[in-house]
Amino acid sequence: MKNNLVSILMPCYNSEKYILESILSVQQQTHTNWELILVDDFSSDSTVSIATAIANQDNRIRIFKLPTNSGTGIARNTALSKATGDYIAFLDADDKWKPNKLELQLQFMQQHKLPFTFSFYECINEAGTLLDKRVEAPKKLTYRQLFFCNYIGNLTGIYDVSFYGKIPIAQSRKRQDWMMWLTILKPIKKVQPVPESLAFYRVRDNSISAGKMALLKHNFAVYRSFHGYNIILALLCMLGFLFTQLLVKPLYTKNL
Repeated sequence: MKNNLVSILMPCYNSEKYILESILSVQQQTHTNWELILVDDFSSDSTVSIATAIANQDNRIRIFKLPTNSGTGIARNTALSKATGDYIAFLDADDKWKPNKLELQLQFMQQHKLPFTFSFYECINEAGTLLDKRVEAPKKLTYRQLFFCNYIGNLTGIYDVSFYGKIPIAQSRKRQDWMMWLTILKPIKKVQPVPESLAFYRVRDNSISAGKMALLKHNFAVYRSFHGYNIILALLCMLGFLFTQLLVKPLYTKNL
């Protein structure tokens, strides 16, 4: 397992307050064979200079800069094009991993012969304080369940390149992760998560998850553009999404 190279894709934009913590959480991994590919989406703050100072002392970290602000999807695809690893993992520049995250997930994947897995995660606020919230998921997450609700935290997913190849990421600015998980799950039908929390998701006031109306709009766009459904069918799917989001998914949010 030690020889398995994990490529970690990290898009960033004006992340000077958080990026040091995120990078340090990668450097502290007990599985040390990784490469961190950081793509800056034309930041106007000190994000790049902070990341560069760390990269100058760790050759596992590579930094690329986009010439214009292009969105998370393009930033992730740029990072993906530079990846050379056996596995692809994801970490945004304001989130963090627990030190044994990669080691436990790789062991879990190999033990259960899984080409893809994810884990539970805990929530922190903008200051990094742990919130009373752990987000879990069904023990056997099926494609149908994922179709109506994204149970997979982007910061926890890992897939095997030898099984999938490099999976292109949608270039839309929102919900690329959900579309990617749907693509990943379609051929294998269901996935088993690591049944413990391995990461910290930072809840930010201006995040997409904080805007309920914006969430509805972007989910509707997934049914229309990604799945290619007409307006009526997309609206029917949204009813299933709302039912799942409001009544089912909360059952998987646990108080610590």
